[in-house]
Amino acid sequence: MNFQLTEEQRQIRETVHDLCLERVEPRAAAIDESGEFPWDIKDLFAKHDILGIPFPPEYGGVSGSALSTILAIEEISKFCATSSLILAVQSLGSLPITLAGSEAQKRKFLPPLARGEQLAAYALTEPGSGSDAGGMRTRATRQGDQYVISGSKTFITGGSVADIVIVFARTDQDGDAPARDISAFIVDKQSPGFRVGKLEKKLGIRGSPTAQLFFEDMVVPAANRLGSEGDGFRIAMRVLDHSRPGIAAQALGIAEGALDLARRYARERKQFGQPISAFQGIQFMLADMATQVEAARVLTYTAGDALDRRQPGISLTSSMAKLHASDTAMRVTTDAVQILGGYGYLREFPAERMMRDAKITQIYEGTNEIQRLVIARELLKQP
Repeated sequence: MNFQLTEEQRQIRETVHDLCLERVEPRAAAIDESGEFPWDIKDLFAKHDILGIPFPPEYGGVSGSALSTILAIEEISKFCATSSLILAVQSLGSLPITLAGSEAQKRKFLPPLARGEQLAAYALTEPGSGSDAGGMRTRATRQGDQYVISGSKTFITGGSVADIVIVFARTDQDGDAPARDISAFIVDKQSPGFRVGKLEKKLGIRGSPTAQLFFEDMVVPAANRLGSEGDGFRIAMRVLDHSRPGIAAQALGIAEGALDLARRYARERKQFGQPISAFQGIQFMLADMATQVEAARVLTYTAGDALDRRQPGISLTSSMAKLHASDTAMRVTTDAVQILGGYGYLREFPAERMMRDAKITQIYEGTNEIQRLVIARELLKQP
């Protein structure tokens, strides 16, 4: 696909690709096997300014372009989905500040994130409120010039390694308030009362920690609230509109990696005296895989470009990209395992890891069932 990229975007894509081919791909299997956060890869990305891509130059970043961030996430994901989350979550965790923070908050919190000196995370989900984010129970009570937050969050990607966490909590006091009574806070991990719970053991993205977070009368300065009281739900939904194309990019990269693997294997593997790529059944599978990948690429890049141009209707575009790309990743990685046959089922080859990693893209940042609801809602709004 000949999507019109700027010279800067082409350079970012090429730089990230070459770095990951040389340094990340050799680590991918070990990261998955150990299930430990790859601090060496985080430091590598910080050293080469990859973590600065989501941030504008005025806050110490490299680009600030959504499409540039998408290109970088895609390239990393071709080699290691876990490593791509270091960048994707850095973008997600900082987006509330970028979109809703005051100038003082941006200048205080964004530069260390752009330099990779600190990591960010986004804490929305609770044990009793996943897709129903408005049903959260964590509470923030105003006491003078600070808030006291009590509650918990679950399934927080990077929650145990983040230095800064955006926490959403209710600021109403009647016990049964609507979503409009949720507020957002910038929380330092050193805040009194902040505690990390267990780390989940997962099917895929095993080197990316997924944590429970507990807030036990956690004290947060009122100056760390984003926007006004009650703006939190609106901020959260706006952030997801901006972050879903990043998950689409992750899914796209996983699918591309699996397609490249399957194509190489089909050319080399011989059965009945010829490469299996000579068989029509394999050719048709590869044709379908490639077509699905290209369609996902168009949707994903279009969503990133729409964000950069601040075009209306981004909820529809973002949800379509995330839905199609993640479904594509699951189909393409499953087919890659099938093409590799018995070898596809072995952990010695990356196909099975790609299939395990692909599954989460259909679930986080809003399940694909939620994406279909969003898409339908936006379509029915149109005249």
